[in-house]
Amino acid sequence: MSYPELLPWYDINRREFPFRGTKDPYAVWISEIMLQQTRTESVVKFYTRFLSRFPDIVSLAEAAEQDVLKYWEGLGYYSRARNLHKAARLILTEYGGAFPDSYDRIRRLPGIGEYTAAAVSSIAFGLAYPAVDGNLTRVLSRLHGVRDDTNIPSVKRHIRDLAMQNIDTRRPGDWNQALMDLGATLCLPAVPACGTCPLKNRCSAFAEGDADLLPVRSSAKPPVPVAVGVGIVTCRNRVLLLQRNKSLLHGLWTFILCEGDSRQEGMIQTLSDLGFSGSACLYLEDARHVFTHRIWNMKLYHIPLPEAYPCQEGIWADKSQLESLPMPSAMKKAHTLARALITEKGDASC
Repeated sequence: MSYPELLPWYDINRREFPFRGTKDPYAVWISEIMLQQTRTESVVKFYTRFLSRFPDIVSLAEAAEQDVLKYWEGLGYYSRARNLHKAARLILTEYGGAFPDSYDRIRRLPGIGEYTAAAVSSIAFGLAYPAVDGNLTRVLSRLHGVRDDTNIPSVKRHIRDLAMQNIDTRRPGDWNQALMDLGATLCLPAVPACGTCPLKNRCSAFAEGDADLLPVRSSAKPPVPVAVGVGIVTCRNRVLLLQRNKSLLHGLWTFILCEGDSRQEGMIQTLSDLGFSGSACLYLEDARHVFTHRIWNMKLYHIPLPEAYPCQEGIWADKSQLESLPMPSAMKKAHTLARALITEKGDASC
């Protein structure tokens, strides 16, 4: 059984995106990495922009990491971009620039897990591997009446086995994408449109009337709130930026950050540690940025300096550098707020 109604439905109702229709493994790979943790509609503009700058493995492998991060800016989860860069370099050195064409070799590339390896294998090479993510888990749980917690490893394996048993071996890539589209348009999380679903007559949850209760998932841990002081140090139309060396936002450029302490006293101490003791530290506004596992509750401070004192840990960035250097969305948000407030006071230094 491979859900015979599925592919005819997909052929008529498939969603159209720039990355649909191509079997180029490089393009499929880029799109699948972008689609991790990011809504499909949001990926479109980033995908087109990224491919115009890095059209093939060679151009990506030979680029500077900072350039790759810049073209990833706004997508978040920057480890994805760093792993793309590492994988492109590995493909260039180990495979002569030719994308590996087996599931196992694809799976061994940096940043690629079971889902992405299956998606690329099936779409680009026609290999029968089911790409099981949250969408497919929801659809298959309802179809087959899986009422156990889908976060339990044994239940995850069961769902993957169901997918493997039912994948269409003639069109595995289309089968994966058809279930993705079904989950995104009809088999929705909260209010599934069961009446128009092509698979309703074989769906256990539809028959039992409990589709809205499936899949069963144990509650995820809520994001942890973190107090963060953000110091925007300015001097003569330049802003001090530091390059991040922690795992979160690694390699990106930020303002001065005081994580775990957003008080003015904490920022003053951090400034002193950087050699800016005695500088004015003016509170501007609160801001908030949500990551997957944490929430930054930020307090923004303006530190205007008469001279651009040397700082070994950072650079004094002008307007063009602020636009060209890769910065996380949280810092762009902070800069936009701070610039408006500082400009209101007649100061154009930000």
